[in-house]
Order: sequence, then C-alpha cells, then structure tokens
Amino acid sequence: MAITISGSGITSANIADGTIVNADIKSDAAIAASKLTGVTSSIAGASDATVSASDPTVSSNPSAVGHLWINSTSGEQYVATDITAGANVWTNAGDGSGDIKPPYNVDFLVIAGGGGGGSQGGSTGAGGAGGYRNSYNSETSGGGGSSETTEQFTGGSVYTISIGAGGVYSTSGSSSSISGTGVSISSTGGGDGGNRSGDSNTGAGHLGANGGSGGGGGSTSGDGTTCAGGTGTAGQGYAGGSGSHVSGSWEGSGGGGGAGGVGESANSLNKAGDGGSSLSSSITGSSVARAGGGGGIGNNTGSGGGGGAGNGGSPGGSASANTGSGGGGTSDSYVGGTGGSGIVILRMATSDYSGTTAGLPTVTTSGSDTILTFTGSGTYTA
Repeated sequence: MAITISGSGITSANIADGTIVNADIKSDAAIAASKLTGVTSSIAGASDATVSASDPTVSSNPSAVGHLWINSTSGEQYVATDITAGANVWTNAGDGSGDIKPPYNVDFLVIAGGGGGGSQGGSTGAGGAGGYRNSYNSETSGGGGSSETTEQFTGGSVYTISIGAGGVYSTSGSSSSISGTGVSISSTGGGDGGNRSGDSNTGAGHLGANGGSGGGGGSTSGDGTTCAGGTGTAGQGYAGGSGSHVSGSWEGSGGGGGAGGVGESANSLNKAGDGGSSLSSSITGSSVARAGGGGGIGNNTGSGGGGGAGNGGSPGGSASANTGSGGGGTSDSYVGGTGGSGIVILRMATSDYSGTTAGLPTVTTSGSDTILTFTGSGTYTA
C-alpha cells in the first residue's frame, strides 16, 4: 500500500503490516529531539510514578493522589490514596502484605486466665482473678491501677493475640497478651488457692499463690494460725484473703483477690472469705463485669466476687469462660473450681479498621468505632 502526505513530511511510502518501508522523507521534516516533550522511555522517568528497591513509607510525599510506587525488589505496587504530608496512605494495588499508613490509636482490655481453687482436703483457698489491664475511656485497671495509655498500631503490621487459660484446681491461670510492632502488653494469670495446712502432701501449698490477683490461703490444722493469701500484681489485681482454723470452733479459707478488691479473709464469725470484687468495662459498648475473685469455704460457703467468679463449694464452683475470674475453694476430698479463661478486646475508629483478622474474633460496632473481641488466640493485621 502506498501513502502520500502533503506538506512538510513524508511524501510517499510503502506500508507492510503497519510498518513504513522505503519512505521518502523530505529533509525539512526531520524531527528534532528537542521538540519531543512529555515522552519517557520507562515508568521510572514518569513524574507520577516512582520505582524503588523498597516500599514507600508514610513520609514518602507524592505530588498528588494516584501516584504509583513500584518496589523493584518485591514487585509490589502501591497507589497514594491520601497525601497528607508526613502521614501519607499508600494502598497496596496487588496481593501484597498490606497497606502503608500512619499509626492509629487502639484501645484495649487484656484479662488473663483466673486461678483455680485449691484441693487436697480441709478447707482450701479460692483462685484469684487474672490480671486486668485497660486503656478505654479512662476506666481503671486492676489493683487500683489507673487507665493505661492507648496503643498505636502500625499499618500493615501483624499483632498477635494470646488468650490465657483458666487454671484447674491448685493451678494458676495463664497470661493473656498483645504483641506486635511497637506493642507489648501482657496480663499475669491469677494465683491458685492454697490447700489446708497440715494435710498430707500439701507442703507449702497451703499459701495462696501470687498472680495477677492473688489466690486465697487455705485453712490451718486447728492451731489458730493463718495461711496468707497470695499477692496481686501492681496495676492488675489485688491480694487474696488468708485462711485460718480454730480447733473445735471454726475454720475457713480465704477468698481469691479480684481486679476490683482484696479477697476477704476467713474470720472468727465462722465465715469463710468472699472473693474480691470484679471490675466493669464498657469497651464493647455496654458495661460488663469481669475478673472477680473466687469464694472460699469452711463452716459456710464463701461467695465469688462477681464477674462470673466461682463460689466455694463441694466441689468448688468454676468461673465463667472468658471472664478471667477465679475458681471457688472446696473442702475434704473434693477439688476446687476452675478459673475462667481470659479475654482480649480491641477498639478503634472504624475508618482505621483494616478488616484483616485470624482466629475468628467477634466484630461489632459502637458509634463510629469497631470492636474486636478475642475469646481465643488469633491475629489482627493493622
């Protein structure tokens, strides 16, 4: 096919498969390189794109929304979706590891597993509540601690959530935690209740164990001495009450410490110790009590300190799951109640929530916030 263009330029040419061959180009149609503008030979040369060996950061300031960033090492691609200086948001345009955005505020409630009540004869102490740490809305933490500082989660980072198990009889609870970039929060498991002093194979186990909140002390062998409760952890929970026994008169074990109060000690009014009080939080949008101390037992039955804590009994009452409350004490050949498993709750602005979780947390909303409730271990990718 022949082509002819009048004026300055090609006067005739043959075209084969779209390619100009044997063209007769007039000398005054020569194209000067200086007249070619807005043409680049690569993406890296474009003003609205960056090619780099690394990912962008929040401080990578593009000129406009829509700027393209290509990581030449990993092949990941990002598009600028917010160009606030020093706090830019780069959205991953492929199947990469996540978006890049400024850190954002996340409130938390972290409660460890509660301790189990004692065992092995006599009147045994109750389990203490798991450690209670809270940052939401100026609500207090356990043991009279103040509200903690809100954490900042880094966009694209993975945060691991671990939920502590409640302790079975004569066993302390396990810790609950949040860990990830810039964040390390751990609550201590509740102490288990002490056994009866003087019984076979109890040894020093008649004392309440230390923990997030301390376990209650067991009763003694009738000499009027006391078995001390365990101590709590500062900013997480209170101490357990002590147990005692006056031969032929009365005996009782101590209540477990709670997040909101000290476990009650057994006393000469023939009364076993009640559990220390729980604490309530509205981080989920409604007020819920958790982390009460278990109730002791003796000449009467001690009551748990609320929040699903176990009462003293034969066998000891177990605490409700995911409350971090302590198990109840017991008597004779029975075993103490099991402590409640822990819980971790995260609350953040819905506009910040990534939607990427593992471990099947419950996801709810309250006003402009999204709440993640982990009753089992999992992860959240910010």
